Amino acid sequence: MSRFDTIIKNGQLITAADRYTADIGIKGGRIVALGQALGEALGEADEVIDAQGLWVMPGGIDAHCHLDQPLGDGAVMADDFLTGTRSAAAGGTTTVIPFAAQQKGQSLRAAVEDYHRRSDGKAFIDYAFHMIVTDPTETVLKEELPALINEGYSSFKIYLTYDDLKLNDREVLNVLAMARREGGMVMVHAENADCIAYLTELLEAQGQTSPYYHGVAHSAIAEREATHRAISLAELIDVPLLIVHVSGPEAIEQIRWAQGRGLRVYGETCPQYLMLTASDLDKEGFEGAKCVCSPPPRDKAAQEAVWQALESGVFQVFSSDHAPFRFDDPQGKKLHGESASFEHIPNGIPGLETRLSILFSEGVVKERIDPTRFVALTATNPAKIYGLYPQKGTIAIGSDADLTLWDPAARTTIRNADLHHAVDYTPYEGVELTGKPVLTLCRGQAVSRDGAFTAPAGHGRFLTCDKPTPARPRGQAKGF
Repeated sequence: MSRFDTIIKNGQLITAADRYTADIGIKGGRIVALGQALGEALGEADEVIDAQGLWVMPGGIDAHCHLDQPLGDGAVMADDFLTGTRSAAAGGTTTVIPFAAQQKGQSLRAAVEDYHRRSDGKAFIDYAFHMIVTDPTETVLKEELPALINEGYSSFKIYLTYDDLKLNDREVLNVLAMARREGGMVMVHAENADCIAYLTELLEAQGQTSPYYHGVAHSAIAEREATHRAISLAELIDVPLLIVHVSGPEAIEQIRWAQGRGLRVYGETCPQYLMLTASDLDKEGFEGAKCVCSPPPRDKAAQEAVWQALESGVFQVFSSDHAPFRFDDPQGKKLHGESASFEHIPNGIPGLETRLSILFSEGVVKERIDPTRFVALTATNPAKIYGLYPQKGTIAIGSDADLTLWDPAARTTIRNADLHHAVDYTPYEGVELTGKPVLTLCRGQAVSRDGAFTAPAGHGRFLTCDKPTPARPRGQAKGF
């Protein structure tokens, strides 16, 4: 019997802390050795992969994506767990964390059980679940959520906007207090619902209903106010939280202010806020609907503010917020037809497969961030924040052999025809990139090699998450 199943030789290893040349020995899906000249004796490994000239990094963790999520309004997401994880693997991601979404009036546990049925046997790569809490009843807060957190569903998202999802401030406080007691990580979609509704009514009364006006209605001020409010409520309870998909300087300033006061507030941003602007919503006809997401892309100054926050450490996580709706589809972006008001266009854009390559090319290659920061944002920090570290998110003895080998000099152009999702467009069509993943391994098994799939659907396993250390309160507030 061979000492190793696989040896990866001669690669430049990059973690969130270090950069060095070493060989990796893999056995039983885990990293069991790191060193020089591993397995030089004949037969030491069943397979030897020569990574000369390549960078070897932890597989990406996309900690914010939506797959086969029931919506209730007639819209249908294009990607399920098969096509979504296939796309993720091709892009260098080895773990995804999508959302088991509670519908109002529904049991939260029922939502989790339904999501297991939707995912069973389909995933190419490993996956965990966040939850979405829309109806925090006494049963949910005292029974279901505490039990689910202890069973390995240790993170959940709440909304301050959307009529069918939003919580009022008292409900938010109740949820935060429960999270403090039980050790769960709270994610917040921070936009002020009343501000958006007010602006929407004004715009529609003036006939301003094209996709461009989605960005006007979803004002940066509405995002700023809701971010500050969420932080204030969390400070009152003394519980950490993470503000997701932050779009520009207004919300960034609130997160930086909180962090400067010692509050445990974390931030996440996404590729759309680096690559798109409001002008992408203002394309001819209905084309702007392709870029309708919430919060919306802002302007070039906002892009620069997001980059600065990525560089300076305001953001801990870089996710795709993959929300896959087909454009030319009556169950997708055209759910209500091409003449529909922006208010009725399904929100979200695809990005699972392109997330890592965009940040690598625009960030690492252009020296906005260094390679170790890239790994921290895309793998290590998500693993820590969501209770998967050190099983995931690093290259260490005992960790899962989730690895991505990158050619840092490869030149590619994003074409939807080359992507592996089930969406009929990408908002990044024609973007030229430097650097690409050439081999993705999940638990030691090659799942994608130059875009060809080498593992079957169903290779991916469901992951239970520990209560994350970053979710622990500072210990300031009492009695919650």
